Amino acid sequence: MLVQKSVIAFLLLLFSLLLLYFMSLSTKLKWLIAGVILIVLLPFSASQGPAYESYMEVSTLVGIYIAMALGLNIVVGLAGLLDLGFVAFFAVGAYTYGIFATNQAANFMPFGTYPLSGESFWFFIIAGCLIAALFGVLLGIPVLRVKGDYLAIVTLGFGEIIRIVFNNLDKPINITNGAMGLSSVTPPSIFGINLVYPSQFYYVVLVILGAVIFIVRRFEYSKVGRSWKAVRENEIAAQAMGIHLVRTKLLAFAIGASFSGMMGVVFAAKQTFVDPTSFTLLESITILVMVILGGMGSVPGVILGAAVVTILNLQVLTELTDWFNQLSLNGVISIPDALSPAKMQRFIFGGLLILFALYRSQGLLPAKQPTFDLKELKEEAEEEEIQPVISTAEKNVNL
Repeated sequence: MLVQKSVIAFLLLLFSLLLLYFMSLSTKLKWLIAGVILIVLLPFSASQGPAYESYMEVSTLVGIYIAMALGLNIVVGLAGLLDLGFVAFFAVGAYTYGIFATNQAANFMPFGTYPLSGESFWFFIIAGCLIAALFGVLLGIPVLRVKGDYLAIVTLGFGEIIRIVFNNLDKPINITNGAMGLSSVTPPSIFGINLVYPSQFYYVVLVILGAVIFIVRRFEYSKVGRSWKAVRENEIAAQAMGIHLVRTKLLAFAIGASFSGMMGVVFAAKQTFVDPTSFTLLESITILVMVILGGMGSVPGVILGAAVVTILNLQVLTELTDWFNQLSLNGVISIPDALSPAKMQRFIFGGLLILFALYRSQGLLPAKQPTFDLKELKEEAEEEEIQPVISTAEKNVNL
């Protein structure tokens, strides 16, 4: 019963963040209240013990996926470049930290002592960001002239190439340990304390996510953000207005990839294990679903979409599956093996996404479109037409 109460409290606190978004409060006050909920109330919504760490695990993954979805939203939502291989940058960040935080780096590095200490984690947050951005540029260069479906195919292939390379990079020099993956990754440390619990990583992710949201919002309303939107709407018109298409597209790929690479480092440190099966096409599709479900081009929408998909997949459906399994074990209900909750979980998840797509095709919180009052525009047009006539009449009178 205590666990069920913790689940309800956990979900209600997350729902309160959505209600806060619609309240008529100042932006600063909203951020303050959201900070109190996320920093103080949410971590203590569950009782201490396994349940507590379980909810912190979900909350941490929600933060990781939100940051990645915001990165993909720059590429897909703002710049209009369909990317189906986005998880590749996540893998680049994870392996960047995983290789040097294990003995694996000693196989090809002629200097240094490995694994590196936990303090190096903070350096690799920046390194993962920059290396993933470089890979984003490398992806962007060959696909600059590709659009639509062909762009999706090329990026899909890029994502699979990166995964396969990491899967086979164990010979002739063993760099990634191949399909066996990297185990015993050194956990990060701060002030001499090793971060090993999800509740500790939760605050790390929260700080990084806050920085990501701030950067994305600044870009969205900057000259760069307006350039992305112009390219998305019409490349020819954007180019005619003086927007450099190559630079604009490459910047979108680089910045979006950097967020994913940064979270890849956090993921590797949290899991203490990295292997290629964590970076499949399904992960790229899931992140894209978060962006589309929330509302492409909408920062609040993408945040909500990522939170809904992650919580639905990892918390709600998992709890329902455990509940039905418990009822079946107690003999309350009889469930055939073909319809076991564990097997039906993906089916239910997909069905719910289809319902969202049918009834909220623009997303849960779509991007706000500029609106015009046709009556005011008509009056302004009439005034502009009348003004030259009045000026001409005045000149004739003066003559």
